[in-house]
Amino acid sequence: MPGDVEYSPLGDGPGPRDDWLNSWLRRAAVLAAHATAVGCTLSLALLARPGTSLFSWHPMCMSVAYCLLMTEGILLFSAEGSPFCFKSRKGKVRLHWFFQTLVLILAATGLGFIVGSRTVSELPHLASWHSLLGAATLAATGLQAACGVAVVFHKQLRLSFPPARLKLYHATWGLLVYLLATVTVVAATFSDWFQATVKGWAWWAFLLLPLYPALVVMNQIINAYLPRKKISS
Repeated sequence: MPGDVEYSPLGDGPGPRDDWLNSWLRRAAVLAAHATAVGCTLSLALLARPGTSLFSWHPMCMSVAYCLLMTEGILLFSAEGSPFCFKSRKGKVRLHWFFQTLVLILAATGLGFIVGSRTVSELPHLASWHSLLGAATLAATGLQAACGVAVVFHKQLRLSFPPARLKLYHATWGLLVYLLATVTVVAATFSDWFQATVKGWAWWAFLLLPLYPALVVMNQIINAYLPRKKISS
C-alpha cells in the first residue's frame, strides 16, 4: 500500500448533503459572530455616552478597537460568511493591516483617556483585574503588531525564520491576544461602572456575548493552521 495516506476516522467522510449543511452552518456561525461584534460595540458605545466625561471615551475606544475592528480583522479571512469574501488575498491582507493599525491607534487613545480620567479623579492605576488584564492586552497587541511587521517585511529584515513559521507564530500569537482581549472585556462587566449601569439579564448577556466571537475566531485559526495528520500504511 502507498505510504503517507491521509487517514479519516470517519470512514469515507460526509456526503454532498452533509457538506452543504456544514457549509451553511459555518456561514451562519460567522455571520452571527459579525452581528455579535457589531451589537456589543454599539451597545457599549451607547452605555458609555461618549463626551459626557473623560472616562466615557475609554469604553468607547476600547470596544471599537477590540470588539469590532480586531474581530473583523480576523474574520475577513474566513471563507464563509465574511462581507469581504469578494476581496483577493492581497486585498484582505491590506485590509487586515488597516484594521489592526486602527486597533493600535484606538487602544492607545483609550489608554490615554483612562489614565487621564483616573489621574484627574486621583484614583490609583492598575487597581483591578480589568486594568491589569487591559495592560497585558495592550502589551500583547504591540508584540503582535511587531510580529506582523516581521511577516510582511521578512526579506527586508533578513530574518532567519522561514516565512511559513513566522505566519504560524503570527496567527498563534494573534489568537492569544484576541482571547486575552476577550477576557479583559468580560472582566470589565465586573467593574463598578458597568455593574452600576447594567443590571439583570442584560448584564448576563454582556458577560456571555463576547465569548461567542472568540469561539468562532479560535475555530477559524485552528482549522487554518492545524496540520493534518497522516498515517503511513
